[in-house]
Amino acid sequence: MSKRKICVVITARPSYSRIKTAIKAIQDHPDLELQLVVAASALLDRYGSAINYIQKDGFQVTAKVFNVLEGENLTAAAKTTGIGILELSTVFDNLSPDIVVTVADRFETMATAISASYMNIPLAHVQGGEVTGNIDEKVRHAITKLSDYHFVASQSAHERVLKLGEDPNAVFNTGCPSIDLAAKVSANPDFDFDIYAKYGGVGAKPDLSYGYWIVMQHPVTTEINSSRRQIEETLKAAHALNQPVLWFWPNVDAGADGTSTGIRAFREMNNLDNFHFFKNFEPDDFLRLLINSKGLIGNSSVGIRECAFLGVPVVNIGTRQQSRERGFNVLDVSYEKEEILKAILFHDLHGKTKSSHTYGGGDAGSQIASLLASEDLRFHKKITY
Repeated sequence: MSKRKICVVITARPSYSRIKTAIKAIQDHPDLELQLVVAASALLDRYGSAINYIQKDGFQVTAKVFNVLEGENLTAAAKTTGIGILELSTVFDNLSPDIVVTVADRFETMATAISASYMNIPLAHVQGGEVTGNIDEKVRHAITKLSDYHFVASQSAHERVLKLGEDPNAVFNTGCPSIDLAAKVSANPDFDFDIYAKYGGVGAKPDLSYGYWIVMQHPVTTEINSSRRQIEETLKAAHALNQPVLWFWPNVDAGADGTSTGIRAFREMNNLDNFHFFKNFEPDDFLRLLINSKGLIGNSSVGIRECAFLGVPVVNIGTRQQSRERGFNVLDVSYEKEEILKAILFHDLHGKTKSSHTYGGGDAGSQIASLLASEDLRFHKKITY
């Protein structure tokens, strides 16, 4: 009996950590053949070049799709999606997968979903059913309607996908694969590397012995004209804190040019003795950085998911994660320096929080691989002409 071919498409650096343990479980499953496609910003050095970490982890990349159009604006995002449809359709035609797996809610994942759906290839979606209130939510729900199988990360997401009209027999609450990594790191949280030597970056090299903060703030696609002002308020708050700050550059989303310009201008106008800037970390190393930190500042979903499991305090800024389920670790604030700083100081005083298993307990990857091997593909929603 031939192995079932599972084509996983990774389109951005966050997507890799969201699916890494599932990829490993698929690769190791005796009845599955992994086809790994790396596309879009996951291939680009300016956004952390996730492909380097993918290959370092021992995964063989089956195909690469270069489809990012420069601009970091709404038009570029739409055109990048269109190019992705063209290129991924060719890849799927060549690979003839039995199932395509797409991850989360970025605009590039829409290309994966459309290509697979129109080619009558069963589509499995990881992390559907969540709400955030911005363009990602529209993309996420649209992919849910295009998908045949749903591997959701929480109970409320499970219920929401059912309310969207999906077959209850095809919706599975597996938890989030990124929590698998967090569980592993939680059991062995110690640093065994020099972050400056291993990952380079730019800026000062503050002493981290007495604690540090991590900042990861992305533009909000429905607020792109405000992205520079928003990041400036965070920069002012972090600078006023006068403690070590490790800052990560934003994703490729529309508005990232405003965010990046704001960071560069602030860096030129201020003496940032406590700031160091990075592009990207390997997933396990980043989680070790998180668990040993005082907390995370910004609007990344890692604050909602992994940090909740690890008990890492989070100052969540603005609207990007406004409707997602939260653990005990999150303080929500607006884009105002004083409010951000007040929340940071509150966390600094109170320290670590209770762990939450809202997004799973650490076995999502193995569950997803087992389901991909066992589900009956005869019942996926075929398109007829």
